[in-house]
Amino acid sequence: MIKKAILPVAGLGTRFLPASKSIPKEMVTVVDRPAIEYVVREAVAAGIEQIILVTHSSKVSIENYFDRNFELETTLEQKKKFDLLKEITEILPPHISVVSVRQPQPLGLGHAVLCAKSVVGNNDFAVLLPDVLVKDTDTKNDLALMIERFSASQASQIMVEAVPDHLVDQYGIVDVEQSPAEGQSTVMQGIVEKPAVGTAPSNLSVVGRYVLPAKIMQLLEQTPKGAGNEIQLTDAIATLRKTDVVEAYRMKGRTFDCGSKIGYLKAVLHYGVGHPKLGAEFKALIQELEL
Repeated sequence: MIKKAILPVAGLGTRFLPASKSIPKEMVTVVDRPAIEYVVREAVAAGIEQIILVTHSSKVSIENYFDRNFELETTLEQKKKFDLLKEITEILPPHISVVSVRQPQPLGLGHAVLCAKSVVGNNDFAVLLPDVLVKDTDTKNDLALMIERFSASQASQIMVEAVPDHLVDQYGIVDVEQSPAEGQSTVMQGIVEKPAVGTAPSNLSVVGRYVLPAKIMQLLEQTPKGAGNEIQLTDAIATLRKTDVVEAYRMKGRTFDCGSKIGYLKAVLHYGVGHPKLGAEFKALIQELEL
């Protein structure tokens, strides 16, 4: 089973300026928790036991968030604020480890994944892009289903979701013979980056969740710089597809692009109304604003 997940968090977050000038975009809160926590919780719920942050020198607050804070914990205990103490000490289950590696240069997603090679070793692994939050509807989340499919078939899994046909030119679109049902996988023929409307091979866009074999690291080492003069993960996946089966997994949940401001606001709304403590009051506030 897949036990390691790579989270590339070294990006500068230019789409989220000016907030991301001094705060990592991954640390901007969605309701009462930083966005990165939702992604880590998604991974843990899927059975991941080691989180590998591929980070940057300006992102130490992410590492600190998942570490213990003795002074704060002591203060909360002395003030008998045990509910808050429980929340900050149970951000991660005790068996989960968080490891950080640096990406010394901004050379693309493929390069970020490659930076984690020494930690991943010979293990297969997952990649979760932290800009995207996945809100699942079932007890077993989409990433868990992808990992199950990979374990059963040894076929790499690329998460996709359906997008409106008139928006396909904004995404990487997978080429498949037949669109799978939600929660199912199908063999992928390739990925077309931002195809013109009317020319797309499907309406299934790549979401930002991958389950990949350890051998992809060797392919990334041999992958030349591509689009944007960066090492692209999709180029390595295209090479992998020449010898191995790669499948597109159609998700059942819903995504929110928290790298964009409007996507972030959508996430706040959806997670806010579902919050166990704040949801009812938040819904009332929305209704009041609608008036």
